[in-house]
Amino acid sequence: MPKTVKFKTWRRRALLSTVVPLWLGLAGPAAVAQQTAATTDSTAPAMLVADRVFVSPDRKLVAEGHVEAYQGDIRLQAARIVYDRQSGTLSLEGPIRIDQGGSLTVLANAAELDAGLRNGILRGARMVFDQQVQLAALQMTRVEGRYSQLYKTSVTSCDVCSDGRPPLWQIRAERITHDEQERQLYFESAQLRVRDVPVFYFPSLRLPDPTLDRATGFLIPSISTSSNLGFGIKLPYFVTLGPHRDLTLTPYVSAQSRTLDLRYRQAFRTGQIALSGAFSRDDIQPNDGRGYFFAEGQFDVFRDFKLSFDLKTVSDRGYLADYDISDTDRLRSDITLTRVRRDQLIQGSLYSYQTLRDTEDQALIPSTILTGTFEQRLFPKHIGGELRLKLNGSQFVRDSSLAATPTNPNGRDMTRISADIIWLRSWLVPYGIEANLTTGLGLDSFALADDAAFDNEASRITPRVALTFRRPMVRVTATGARQVLEPIVQLGWTHVTGDDAPNEASNIAEFDQGNLLALSRFPETDAREDGATLVYGLSFSHFDPSGWEASASIAQVLRSDQQGGFTSTSGLDGKNSNILVAGQIGFASDLSLTARALFDEEWSVSKAEFRGDIIRDRFDLSGSYLWLQADPAEDRTVETSELWVDGSYALNSVWRAGASMRFDITGSRATRAGLGVTYRNECVTLDLAVNRRYTSTTSVEPKTEFGFTLSLNGFSVKSDTKTSRRTCSRT
Repeated sequence: MPKTVKFKTWRRRALLSTVVPLWLGLAGPAAVAQQTAATTDSTAPAMLVADRVFVSPDRKLVAEGHVEAYQGDIRLQAARIVYDRQSGTLSLEGPIRIDQGGSLTVLANAAELDAGLRNGILRGARMVFDQQVQLAALQMTRVEGRYSQLYKTSVTSCDVCSDGRPPLWQIRAERITHDEQERQLYFESAQLRVRDVPVFYFPSLRLPDPTLDRATGFLIPSISTSSNLGFGIKLPYFVTLGPHRDLTLTPYVSAQSRTLDLRYRQAFRTGQIALSGAFSRDDIQPNDGRGYFFAEGQFDVFRDFKLSFDLKTVSDRGYLADYDISDTDRLRSDITLTRVRRDQLIQGSLYSYQTLRDTEDQALIPSTILTGTFEQRLFPKHIGGELRLKLNGSQFVRDSSLAATPTNPNGRDMTRISADIIWLRSWLVPYGIEANLTTGLGLDSFALADDAAFDNEASRITPRVALTFRRPMVRVTATGARQVLEPIVQLGWTHVTGDDAPNEASNIAEFDQGNLLALSRFPETDAREDGATLVYGLSFSHFDPSGWEASASIAQVLRSDQQGGFTSTSGLDGKNSNILVAGQIGFASDLSLTARALFDEEWSVSKAEFRGDIIRDRFDLSGSYLWLQADPAEDRTVETSELWVDGSYALNSVWRAGASMRFDITGSRATRAGLGVTYRNECVTLDLAVNRRYTSTTSVEPKTEFGFTLSLNGFSVKSDTKTSRRTCSRT
């Protein structure tokens, strides 16, 4: 009995030592790398299961009947395996299936390989990558353990029906060589067929193995036509420069433009950078070279500091809009050094602005701005509460030396340094009322140049104190819904003492829930509120057990004196603020609505906005509506009423239509509109789009653009989103 056990153990080990490495020989270095990452070949437990294992009269080791071999994530299945130890050959009878973690599958009817599993023949073979792209051949030959040569081959990522109907697309080739080390596919005498109709012929063609994430080669081309550039084609070429760098070159040739677009990316141990730009020669400005350059990156430097930069420049004001790169009307470049800890913030930034507005003079805007902030939180034990220390500085520099006037900043340069000390303390008083005390002192110092309206030096001091009372009340309804009602009252006082100074950074303020209880609602300390205030408000929230929730709030600020420095539509000018009304409602993840409005004393609206999003199985829709009163102080000479919508609808399982529009209701005209349709199944994605920009300036003309993109899923697109698959049933 012990001899029999020993003999059976020897037979299984002999088969395992030959059968299990079969996959490693077929899958190549990619599979070996994945296998090593999980468990090494020498240590991973192996197992062979078969209905019968025996030695034939001619001394061949045979396993037959539902043969399966396992090791790690490798699985081999065959009907029969015969190992000839004398000749060192291995014969497998199918159906044969070899899987490696789902990334690569080899199917065959029969196989014969040598002892080293480096050379051999597989008949009726198929290779399937990522359960997506399959290569079917009459015969596959293994060469040197690295190359798989497939003859009379068809390649597709479409589902193939057994009734002989051709797939939507396929590549037919006389021979395909799969280099497993480089993970490349080499085609000879290849044809691209659509519904079995030849469309393109390639004497030779190279494509990356679908398991390869990055490979040098052409990316998906796109075809477009626009009213100002004409018919054109973009053909991007991707270049790998090692594992941490790459370069994308995109020539764009149209009837009226010759453009080269570049993008460079590199990852470092402590950060990353991305550079993009383009150079054009076109008929819009026929005598000038045009282009843009963007650079961004971030790095971990020292002692938890992070350095980030975002640099932008463009040759002229219309280039970004002409080539549909960006709709921005000002380019902001910045370099920022930041460190954020639990109780400390250190930040320094250098900003540079380039205007693209026809109405602005570059020399008269603050083209260079330097800012710095230091904040520290302390928790003194003797007095309790929280102590906040803040030091902030900024510098605005204009290129012009024209002196400022009381109504125009012209070429004014300004430097400001501000220091604030704030103490916060809270108590829970009788009747469930929460009381919060805020007291502090602010110091500001200004230095001015090229200014005829203010003194060259100015300083001021601002003490302040506020006491806030909240009374949250919670109840649970009979249906299990939880409701929260919270009234809020704040008594505040500030007093600004010192010299007058220009307001450079707080020209436009907005009254909302975020600054309701602030003692100064100006964005920066260039300006501070002055006087006594009374803030009252009420908020209500409802949380329903069925999944929907809603909230609403109303609030107003009452002052003892008139407050200057705010625009008329900010909601904060005058003695009393506008009444702020805001609310939102959400139904699980399907629908969300948000609204906010400012009402004056006569309950007329000065500002209002409404946003909504709905997502369902077949459609999604997002939109917003904005209404603003005319306000010359905010560069708005007429009222603004604007609607924006963007949505899509699934017509069926493969077709989806989308549309977007930005409509100026005041001017009764659209400013932007777009239509698109997408066809997508398991093996192809087709995008068709048309976009129209109606706005025009002296540097930008209205433009209509048509776009077309065709992607073969598997090689060009990872199908990790839900797609419709072809059905082979005719009923």
